Amino acid sequence: MAEKQQFEVWKEDVEPALRSKVDEFHLLGYDRATMEDVWTCVLYQLRKKKEYMHKHTFVNHILTLKSQTYMTWLTMHAFKEPTDWFAEFEEKEA
Repeated sequence: MAEKQQFEVWKEDVEPALRSKVDEFHLLGYDRATMEDVWTCVLYQLRKKKEYMHKHTFVNHILTLKSQTYMTWLTMHAFKEPTDWFAEFEEKEA
């Protein structure tokens, strides 16, 4: 019987790796990168992995996340997520 991944349990433990990756993206000019977005992007990439993953392997996935992969995921996520683009403008006018 295979063990089920529980990445959420590791979230606090891998926070330094997430912070490092966000700092790297900020240095590259991606100022809107957040730890939550990087976390979600890595989890999205690993969603089809069936075998059990050790924590050090998971940290490696975080630290080797490429900016192109992150930006592609962010773009796809923006198109899939239903967003009311004009909601903030309507609130200002009211």
